[in-house]
Amino acid sequence: MFRFDEGLKVYLHRPAIDFRMGINGLVLMVEKALGMNPFATAVYVFSNRRRNRVKILGWDRTGFWLLLKWLEQDRFIWPAEATVPTLTVKQLHWLLDGSDVAVAQRHPHRFYERVA
Repeated sequence: MFRFDEGLKVYLHRPAIDFRMGINGLVLMVEKALGMNPFATAVYVFSNRRRNRVKILGWDRTGFWLLLKWLEQDRFIWPAEATVPTLTVKQLHWLLDGSDVAVAQRHPHRFYERVA
């Protein structure tokens, strides 16, 4: 699995977003909705309404990158906190692994034999 450096700042966007939004739209969300600098050494985490998809936006000195994780049967457990909660990198990995950041309960391990 892809891992982030421990010193990275992680910001969680609370409301669900339209997942047709690409990098440009997410950069605007970081600036306008979160009131933050998209060029900072940080990642910004977004989710769709059903909480089965997560997008992570980041800047690495030369350009933006965008990561997408899509769950087939489960849902991400979104922390219930302030408007722009910050997570540690460890908590972000827990969130992406299917753990509830508050109680650390994981999704069941699933095995798939085909794509469609």
